[in-house]
Amino acid sequence: MSPVAGDPLDLSTGTGRRSYSSWTDMESTSPLLGEDLLTYQRTQAQTLAAELNDDLEEYCATAPDVQGVPLKRLYGFGLLPLVPEISTASLLDTVKQVSKLSHLRGLIMGTRGVGNGLDDRALDPVWAAIEDAGLVVFIHPHYGVDAKAWGDNNNGHVLPLALGFPFETTIAVTRMILSGVLDRYPSLHLLLAHSGGALPQLSSRLASCIHHDPVVTSRLKHDARYYLGKLYFDAVAYGPEELGFVSDVIARSNRYQAEGSDTGSGDRSLGSQRMLFGTDHPFFPPLNATEKWRSVVENLEAITTVRGWNTEDKDGVRGGNALALFNLTT
Repeated sequence: MSPVAGDPLDLSTGTGRRSYSSWTDMESTSPLLGEDLLTYQRTQAQTLAAELNDDLEEYCATAPDVQGVPLKRLYGFGLLPLVPEISTASLLDTVKQVSKLSHLRGLIMGTRGVGNGLDDRALDPVWAAIEDAGLVVFIHPHYGVDAKAWGDNNNGHVLPLALGFPFETTIAVTRMILSGVLDRYPSLHLLLAHSGGALPQLSSRLASCIHHDPVVTSRLKHDARYYLGKLYFDAVAYGPEELGFVSDVIARSNRYQAEGSDTGSGDRSLGSQRMLFGTDHPFFPPLNATEKWRSVVENLEAITTVRGWNTEDKDGVRGGNALALFNLTT
């Protein structure tokens, strides 16, 4: 993402937030660099994470109420001090802190973990604690892929944002699947940015590669396609066909469960229940002052025009699914 003016970790300026809008009257927010504390020392990172979580809790708690509903307009994702050599105890303390902050409903994480990716077995106690606390983990890319892949032509930020970020998510979550994280922690709530990147499109190819590779073919409890039905996806895909495809991939997942497999084709409507409206606000502002925020408008229009989703499905993606996932009862 492009840098913004001011201290990116200063919530008071308004520049220290990336807003992830999960429904039209309410919004989930997080510190701008919440998934990237790798440049900080251990003690500094732990202190900073704790302070940012407390600040974000206060920020959300003092937000306006939703009209006619006993809920706030803002809820947040906290963050962990994910830096090399951080102690497990420190990470578990932060999970406990966030779980006690009523306006923080989950955690935002990048893809590097404590430096070795999200499939690092050192994170197992953390995944267990997050699962036990019922927190949602929003996995958002931050680094992209090797810049050399983009060549020498000046294409602005198009290639890193359109391809690099989704590919980063695709690789990170595939590694989690291959390492058995979703087998060990089946109730873990993972929310993937950018509709899961290329993972839905490549999931059958992934399953075939696993099946034909002697190193990993017996490692997982289920076919790889099963695990996509255990994930949640934001609806930042910008097109109804893409959203419909992702919901199809989610809906078919039970066909690939090892035991008691469902032989049905899956219902696109069922798949929509694990998708949440999202935007990249406050990034991608209009190029001129008279335009609306296209990232908001286009993603809302895409939800409205998905074939095979009924009114209830679309309302769920626009907000109802988020209320359920984040346990925000009215």
